[in-house]
Amino acid sequence: MKILLITKRIPFPPNSGYPIVVYNTMKGLLQLGADITLFSLNPANSRLDLEDISDPIFEKIKTHTHDLDTEVNVWAAFFNIFTNESYNVSRYYNEDAARQLENVLRENTFDIIQFEGLFVVPYLDVVKANSNAKLIYRAHNIEFTMWERLSHSESFLIRRKYLAFLAQRLKAYETEQINRFHQIFAISEPDRQSILMFGCEVPMTVFPVAIDLERYKVDKTKTSFPTLFHLGAMDWRPNQEGLEWFLDDIWPDIEKLNKDLRFYIAGKNMQKHFFEYDSDNLIVEGEVFDAVEFMNSKAIMIVPLISGTGMRVKIIEGMAMKKCIIATTTAAEGINCRHGHDILIADSADEFYRSILQCVINPKRWLEIGENARKTVENEHGVHLISSQMLNIYEDLISVKAD
Repeated sequence: MKILLITKRIPFPPNSGYPIVVYNTMKGLLQLGADITLFSLNPANSRLDLEDISDPIFEKIKTHTHDLDTEVNVWAAFFNIFTNESYNVSRYYNEDAARQLENVLRENTFDIIQFEGLFVVPYLDVVKANSNAKLIYRAHNIEFTMWERLSHSESFLIRRKYLAFLAQRLKAYETEQINRFHQIFAISEPDRQSILMFGCEVPMTVFPVAIDLERYKVDKTKTSFPTLFHLGAMDWRPNQEGLEWFLDDIWPDIEKLNKDLRFYIAGKNMQKHFFEYDSDNLIVEGEVFDAVEFMNSKAIMIVPLISGTGMRVKIIEGMAMKKCIIATTTAAEGINCRHGHDILIADSADEFYRSILQCVINPKRWLEIGENARKTVENEHGVHLISSQMLNIYEDLISVKAD
């Protein structure tokens, strides 16, 4: 089976949510005998040279990339207001990239073409004009919902109105495009329900984040306690917003619980102002070389998101590493977890305080939750399980075409 994946960035290395999802999809499908071609945009803010990639998965696929600049341009954003396009999406469309993709389609015949996220959907017309493959859209997030939530939490009036405007445009675009595919993959049940509300009339299946469990090896002898940690891409606005709330409103009281308690913050593109927080027990590390090793060395994972959609890959990774995760309802959305069993849910400063307190004074509590978390991931998120189910959908779609 020949599969083309179209992505908004090169999914190597698999060190954050989007690359991890795409990478594990490729890994699982390759193990099942699929022939995979990757067409990736290569934005300036995450630019990658293919010669720098050293990965066995990369060696097994055919890769095409196109460099482009997706940075926000003030004038372009202003003039976009007077068009009918979503500025968030249009920044990812490039005529040269479209021509390159067209050439790939003319030179190859694919059974399945999968669009990984909303920002590559502008290339749908090119694909439809040059291929008879079955087309799949995987919704990594409900994009407009994230911007809608951000607008609600924004205090500056002009910015709040502009964020709401962007959300409205994104919603219109997502709604218009959703029925132009043969199949939709949602990443969580809440996202599936949202897509249904768009008026989705094509078949839809939920495929949660898949991870390779063999990569997540736990060595408790290297875990330091009492420690808290937060790990995530810090150029993503919801991560910034949630962490700022935790540091401003929650951490000052938490820090007083135990003089030995440390809170470690890590993630790529760490914003400068996080290094300026004045706290003796706060350690801002920035990007870490090995996220799994970092998680293994700490005890309790803090995920204080108050906006965002989809499924938090870092939570799934933390669960695989047997971490006790204390997260907001928003952060845990879509994950088949249960408060008090394999995760602790906290939506207020007081709830975070009480959850952290019980873990600090009763270490057996966080260890038990971590053990249950690993079992949940093994049952729900194994790459082999999800890839097999995905391949079955592909085969069904192709059989319909054959008829």
